[in-house]
Amino acid sequence: MKKTGSLLAIACFVINAYAQENGPPAGEHSRQAAGRLYGRIVDSKTNKGVEAASVRLFIIVKDITGQNKDSLAGGMLSKPNGDFSIENLSVKGNYRLSISAIGFKEIDQQIAFRKAGGGLVEQDLGNIKLEQDASTLDVVTVTGQKPALQMGIDRKFFDVDKSLTAAGGTALDVMKNIPSVSVDVDGNVTLRNSTPQVFVDGRPTILTLDQIPADNIERVELITNPSAKFDAASTGGVINVILKKNKKLGLNGLASVGAGYPDILNGNLTLNLRQNKFNFFVSGNYNQSGGIAKSKAYRLNRKAGEPQDYFNQSSSSDRLRKFGSIRFGVDYFLDNRNTITLSQNFVSGNNSNHEKQDQQYRDLSNTLTQYGIRTSDSRGNFNRSSTQLLYKHKFAEAGKELNADINYNTGSGGDRSNIINSYFNPDGTPATDPNVVRNSGSNDNDQLTVQVDFTDPKGEHTKLETGVRAFINNYRSVFNAVSVANGAETKLPLSNNYKYRQIVNAAYITYSSKLGNIGYQLGLRAEQSKFDGELIDSAKKFGYDYPDKIDNLFDALFPSIFLTKALSESEEIQVNYTRRIRRPDFWNLNPFVDINDPVNLRQGNPNLRPEFTNSFEFNYNKSYSSGSFLGVIYFRNSQGEITQFSDTITAAQYEQLNNAAVDPNAILNTFINANTENEWGSELTLQQKIGKHFDFTPTINLQYTKVNAKLEKVDLSNEGFNWEAKLIANYRISSKSKILDKLSLQAIGEYESPEILPQGKRKNQYSVDAALRKDFLKGNKGTLTFSVNDVFNTNRWGTIYDTENFYQDSYRRRNVRNFRVTFTYKFGKSDFNLFKRNNRNGEDRNDDDGGDRS
Repeated sequence: MKKTGSLLAIACFVINAYAQENGPPAGEHSRQAAGRLYGRIVDSKTNKGVEAASVRLFIIVKDITGQNKDSLAGGMLSKPNGDFSIENLSVKGNYRLSISAIGFKEIDQQIAFRKAGGGLVEQDLGNIKLEQDASTLDVVTVTGQKPALQMGIDRKFFDVDKSLTAAGGTALDVMKNIPSVSVDVDGNVTLRNSTPQVFVDGRPTILTLDQIPADNIERVELITNPSAKFDAASTGGVINVILKKNKKLGLNGLASVGAGYPDILNGNLTLNLRQNKFNFFVSGNYNQSGGIAKSKAYRLNRKAGEPQDYFNQSSSSDRLRKFGSIRFGVDYFLDNRNTITLSQNFVSGNNSNHEKQDQQYRDLSNTLTQYGIRTSDSRGNFNRSSTQLLYKHKFAEAGKELNADINYNTGSGGDRSNIINSYFNPDGTPATDPNVVRNSGSNDNDQLTVQVDFTDPKGEHTKLETGVRAFINNYRSVFNAVSVANGAETKLPLSNNYKYRQIVNAAYITYSSKLGNIGYQLGLRAEQSKFDGELIDSAKKFGYDYPDKIDNLFDALFPSIFLTKALSESEEIQVNYTRRIRRPDFWNLNPFVDINDPVNLRQGNPNLRPEFTNSFEFNYNKSYSSGSFLGVIYFRNSQGEITQFSDTITAAQYEQLNNAAVDPNAILNTFINANTENEWGSELTLQQKIGKHFDFTPTINLQYTKVNAKLEKVDLSNEGFNWEAKLIANYRISSKSKILDKLSLQAIGEYESPEILPQGKRKNQYSVDAALRKDFLKGNKGTLTFSVNDVFNTNRWGTIYDTENFYQDSYRRRNVRNFRVTFTYKFGKSDFNLFKRNNRNGEDRNDDDGGDRS
């Protein structure tokens, strides 16, 4: 009996070695090697793993007569703990799995992948108990091209590879291509006119979006009304940036290089090696952009509502920005259900900016009384580091898993600038001595996030999710402003030395199930937050602690309710409610005066309180053969809305800022808590295919906003209607001509109507981006993309303020129209072997079990 078992084991090992060395049979199966089946074989009585069980997988094909025929696709002997894994499989194939072991009843069952997609598709077959018949898995075949935007009832997924206009750019270029998302002139992102929380790979990041290369992003997830599972500070929704990490077998990679105008250079190299128990990944990127951007401001100064004089300003800013990044890491598969991932990301960059401002002072009759010239030269640099350690355990039950991770982000930076402000009489003679200011600063930041999540399905429709999270953020900054006059230097009160610590501790639980034909999810999140800020030189402290007493306990609780009903297989409706919080950040709280713009100053308000928002949504989603439609009606009620307040500086404030190159009529922008803000809105998104080659996605967001705010005796209440629309169109050419074949065109147009502010309105803005892409070489491995951002050079951000003390019409730009050409090449070798060993015949062999055998 022992000899028979040994012979069987040897035979199975030979079969496994032959399958691994020679691969799957020729044909469609070998061309589409992208799947992996794995599981564990256990004794049904003891639940212990069965070692050396023979596992054979056959692909079912039709012979020339049309009859089904089995062809060996792979095989192995189970490991001591019962684990087995068979790779290099076609995800579209039908399979027969045969398992046999001495002393156990043979099992024979049909297998098919539940889903297909890009990269490696993995399917866990769970614990297969010998002596029991296993259920045949359902077969689902997915065909056709995946659309760039996939719409769900509670979130959207955007495939970045489908965004032609973002090739070679940054994450900001990606955001401009996503429906519902807007990017302003300063690179700030809004979702339905609210500021979302931005994550990278589901965790907080120290990076800004313009520091993340677009070529490193796999997809972007949009969640407009997050459940209790997500951070309570996500009042404006969640944007989750998922970075690329290939899991294809062997060595795979992508290289790209690009150049354009003005001053555009970019390059990217991504490598991935998956073999045995390891998956290594590394990517490096360089990105450079420049350009001269212009801005203008026209102001009427008033006193008690009566016109006094005029002030006009025009600026030209020559900006050059460079940054590089490297990211690397490894996945270690302890076994089929336990994975450890360690990754590291470094980003470093610098920027320079030369700005010239022309200023005109005119009396009420519009006669020039004085003019000024301001020049500013500034340079800055930054360094960022992000370390992530993750552990994932998959239980035998489908969908049941435990995830634990630690994220540590650090960063530092510095900047310096020289400012000269000169004033002249109308005849060109100096009116005063020039103001000369020299600024320098540095900062350090570190963030630690520790999180554990547990998911436990309780049947086909029921699921329990729970988790805990701790977030600690430390920041330190030193800023020195020095006035230079007559060879002497005077430290200005603008100088600042501050630090702060922010702590947020959270726990959540959600329960999902069905009641009849209505699905529901109930969730509750609890968060305790604390912010301690200090102006070190003056020992002045500011911040908050929520909840600060038992009476405010409700301020720490954030419930969510989701109700879903399927009207048919292709129609679904959902109603949801969440409660969120927006905590004032450091710039909202810090009383430091920022003088980067001498006529538009900025200062925080240390007395700000958090705002709380109740959000309601009704969603209708319908899919059909040529597209899909998502309609949303939403309402948001915010208590204590954090909003901007602007006024001209007082004589006392100007005296304090004297010799700081600040205009005597400068506007000081700060923040206050409004009483309430209500937003009613509707968002409509359509995805439509016309024929095989053309598709378009229009989105329109309609919104009515009402702000109720008072500051002492000043009524800042305002209300109004605004709307925004975006259209994304794609056309793919299929032609017998080699030049035209596999040519893709993309155009993206966006318009935003005027939007109310407490003291005025934002002006309308619009832009158009376009791109061409040509796929070539064998297997479409080569891609050439030509893109134009802001085709008509119209993208600018403008505001109109109308108060008792001034009326101002202004616009600003950060970037200008640019042209970019990017070449991308994909490569890979599925049989690449890093871990090679010589057998007795001197031949190389890949040890499938990761070197466990001695």
